[in-house]
Amino acid sequence: MTGIGFRERGALLAGRAAGEAARRLGRGGGTALPGLVAGTLAPRLIERFAAQLGYGAITVTGTNGKTTTSHLLTNTARAAGLQPLTNRSGSNLERGIASTFVDAATPAGTLPDASSRLGVFELDEAVWPLLLPRLKPRAAVFLNLFRDQLDRYGEVDSVAEGWERALAAYASPIALVLNVDDPSVALLGESARNEVVGFGIEDRGVALIEAEHASDARFCRCGATFRYDAVFMGHVGLWRCPGCARARTVPVVAARDVRLGADETRFTLCVGERGAEVAIPFAGLYSVYNALACAAGAHALGLPLEATVRALAESGPAFGRQERFEVDGRHVRLLLAKNPTGMNEVLRTLLANTEPLTLLALLNDGIQDGQDVSWIYDADIERIAGRVVTLIAGGDRADDMALRCALAGFEPVVAERDIERALDAAIARTPAGGRVEVMTTYTAMLAVRAILARRTGAQPYWEEQA
Repeated sequence: MTGIGFRERGALLAGRAAGEAARRLGRGGGTALPGLVAGTLAPRLIERFAAQLGYGAITVTGTNGKTTTSHLLTNTARAAGLQPLTNRSGSNLERGIASTFVDAATPAGTLPDASSRLGVFELDEAVWPLLLPRLKPRAAVFLNLFRDQLDRYGEVDSVAEGWERALAAYASPIALVLNVDDPSVALLGESARNEVVGFGIEDRGVALIEAEHASDARFCRCGATFRYDAVFMGHVGLWRCPGCARARTVPVVAARDVRLGADETRFTLCVGERGAEVAIPFAGLYSVYNALACAAGAHALGLPLEATVRALAESGPAFGRQERFEVDGRHVRLLLAKNPTGMNEVLRTLLANTEPLTLLALLNDGIQDGQDVSWIYDADIERIAGRVVTLIAGGDRADDMALRCALAGFEPVVAERDIERALDAAIARTPAGGRVEVMTTYTAMLAVRAILARRTGAQPYWEEQA
């Protein structure tokens, strides 16, 4: 295919015009509107562009880690000599994918360097089944399934069942890249007709001493309760079912000898019979899972291990995910926490720093966050109560966050709904050279990041390169 038809070209031009208008009017980065306009005018635009990807596509979905894993995979593809095309802004619905194509295409409707193009697409968990037959990816990465936005998704079983139905109806070859430590994801491999590449952690030394309150997959399909030899986070770990033969399988891609630090993580990356020492500039065990998902996805695509190791070591953070800023002589780090398990992992990451903490906890209840914020009571906030010297609660639901933290033993707690004033309060209470840790839900992250970008001269997230 050398281009697209007259109708698609018109849709392409209309989409670009809509995106330019949005940016000029200060209505965001045009990461969704161009695709909405173009896709409405040409409903098969995604299929026409996806067919031009000479190296095919890989999708990334799951509750936590989509943006970071896609970011790492994009850099791995680039290190392997490919030309990746990705929705780097994290706009992961149909309109975001269409916008990615609209932004990349020439006026003639072709993708530059199409023969070496690999699509790396982060997809919303509920949208993935709809876009699977349209993108026809070579591989699909499934990260995890945690309780998240129950008012939109329902329980984790509902999402998993949607994935299974889509795979059962899909006849084209596809490699499944599965987190074998998450039973909700691992069981997708039971009915797989094609290659399965499992990834997981093989180091019991980083397991939790006590299981967390947030555990979202308790029962096997046979009805029995899962048992664990080690739990790494939530319901993710070395699981088995006492009622049937199901159990966590040995991963093809694994992390061994994991060393967690305050700002970086080191581990041995094992891919089949090969191994390599890896240092990633991200903290937290969840960052290890993102790195493993990247390595497993690259392995499924046949990309060289050397490219993966290089990309993991050299990639900076995706926007809002452990991104760092220098403001008024203070170090500010953004840590996204949008569900109980994600917040628990952020709290665990904060504990790796032995210094007293200034914590800015931002809680919003927008549509993209989930409007029921009662989930904060399922996060184990108590674990860092004795370590935080200053706590500022901010965002639309600042009072709810302040109450939750007060019940967890924090004192004093300052509540300030206005995010910029909350940020200023946190900075003012932090000594010069100190660190402000910002634990934030999604829409609050977009708001505080925009403030930080304005103050530091950083690029808006939609302009950043992958």
